[in-house]
Amino acid sequence: MTHAEFTKPSRKQRVRTLWISDVHLGTRDCQAEHLSQFLKGYHADKVYLVGDIIDGWKMRGGMYWPQAHTNVIRRLLTMAKRGTEVIYVTGNHDEFLRRYSKLILGNIQLVDEAVHVTADGRHLLVIHGDQFDVITRYHRWLAFLGDSAYEFTLTLNRWLNHWRARYGYGYWSLSAYLKHKVKTAVSFISDFEEAIAREVTKRELHGVVCGHIHHAEIRKVGEVDYLNCGDWVESCTALIEHWDGHIELYRLADAQAREAQLKAEMVTG
Repeated sequence: MTHAEFTKPSRKQRVRTLWISDVHLGTRDCQAEHLSQFLKGYHADKVYLVGDIIDGWKMRGGMYWPQAHTNVIRRLLTMAKRGTEVIYVTGNHDEFLRRYSKLILGNIQLVDEAVHVTADGRHLLVIHGDQFDVITRYHRWLAFLGDSAYEFTLTLNRWLNHWRARYGYGYWSLSAYLKHKVKTAVSFISDFEEAIAREVTKRELHGVVCGHIHHAEIRKVGEVDYLNCGDWVESCTALIEHWDGHIELYRLADAQAREAQLKAEMVTG
């Protein structure tokens, strides 16, 4: 599997599977507009929502639900109505849904985990991943620095991208950048990947698709195919399976950069 660059299609592209996780609808840092635009670009046989789609933790402290968040739900419902199988895998922030696991409503299923078989025959465990968060099970990765520090970083992230957009620059994640630089965060990510890979090996599966740590990646952990969807709060990423079973990692920042380059070439050429 390679980690290909990808641009937003100009019309709906048919793909086999989409995976998104950690959307955190109900929070101010959710990048709902970007997610809606992403979903509009594809017609998929299956969409996996890999946990923390709705942030029940935040909603306990007060309701924040703008139209953009409703638009994401409507987009997913429209996809289900048009034949896409939508599989909602519960996470820790939407753990209130775990009591309804195995619920089926038309083309929408609610589960705690699933096994996906790719077009090239690999069996992948699809799970949010909070069960393997042995260090920060009760908080996010920046529990190392304190949850308030994480919230502050996301606020800076929001304002930074507001001004970047005003001056014509694409999306860039300050919090994701810091995550690569903080040694404790890097160590935690590695421990998480190894813990979840051990479970996949124990179950005799080929790989795993997960979320939880807001760190998108496709790589081998030993013999295990490790695929993390990332998130739609910090980095705006997703996984896409094509018809031959090849899975690629979509990054909004890469897509915007490629789009800007194509526009510049059209102007100059």
